[in-house]
Amino acid sequence: MEYVEVEQAVNAPGLRLVLSAGVPGPWGETAKSLFDYKGLKYLPVRQEGGGENAELVSWTGQSSAPVAVFDDLPPVCHWLDLLHLAERLAPTPALLPADPAQRAEVLGLSALIAGVDGFGWQRRLQLFVPGMALAEPPESIVRMAGKYGWSEQAAAQADQRMAAIAGLLDERLAAQEAAGNPWLVGEGVTAVDFYWANFVGMVLPLPPEVNPMPDYLRGMYASGAEKTTRWLTPRLLAHRDRMYREHIRLPLDF
Repeated sequence: MEYVEVEQAVNAPGLRLVLSAGVPGPWGETAKSLFDYKGLKYLPVRQEGGGENAELVSWTGQSSAPVAVFDDLPPVCHWLDLLHLAERLAPTPALLPADPAQRAEVLGLSALIAGVDGFGWQRRLQLFVPGMALAEPPESIVRMAGKYGWSEQAAAQADQRMAAIAGLLDERLAAQEAAGNPWLVGEGVTAVDFYWANFVGMVLPLPPEVNPMPDYLRGMYASGAEKTTRWLTPRLLAHRDRMYREHIRLPLDF
């Protein structure tokens, strides 16, 4: 993916999307796939994962990715705000159901995957363990671990919480399949299907031919596979594969 620097993006028109360059971060990959699904074109902007990103802070008020900025609207970085921006800019095809009950289900399940203390949050706590165990942890690891409220106790509880979330999603898919629907909510694809497909990569990355991620990051994401993948049921993985087959472009480009 061809990125521009922050200073080039500040005065650019249209939709700009700040991403961690060179790596498939699940929050960023989901934002990309949501925008792509809606046919929204964006200007990719470079962010250094774990870095200070002073220019980005000056522009958007924070140092992490993803961040989306459309014209003169305020920057948005929270997963829910990014989703709502996508819905606002391209109402169709919709990612949130019109039915209030189904809409609540989509938002609630998405929060369990991408939100505070959700699946991705818990996996991050696990991934910080090796670095934080060093006598002198790298500054970038300390900085990111602080953002996620890392502690030994929190990291130790992460697997149980991830397993519970995956179990709930598997139950949802089983009930949906019994009703003749392949998606997590309702009769069509919604935002939560995109979140799950992208976040599975934090424990079971797609193969190198479609996901040419750096070897060091693949090793991190695949670490502890004997534990973290025991609750990835065939149904959950089949859902992920269907999403990439039908709705998310491959190979990944980051």
